[in-house]
Amino acid sequence: MKIDSTYNPATTQITSRPAARPSNEASSNAESVSLSQLASTFQGTDKPPVNAARIQEIKDAIAQGRFKINPEAIADGLIQSARDLLDSQRKA
Repeated sequence: MKIDSTYNPATTQITSRPAARPSNEASSNAESVSLSQLASTFQGTDKPPVNAARIQEIKDAIAQGRFKINPEAIADGLIQSARDLLDSQRKA
């Protein structure tokens, strides 16, 4: 499994907000909320595809002690992901 290094969070500027108004003033003025482009993309997405049969197969293998973990493959994947991330940062 490879770690996805393409995530690039949008940077936001923090600005000071005016002090909160008393509740009687707040009702007379309309308030608005806006979402960042990244947040709006998350709202429109459905849940990722799930292979329920594969998940159940893995759960059964773990419960029965048949699930084998290959630490070398996990380590190799993490090292490769780190290399890819470093290479992408050097190119940017």
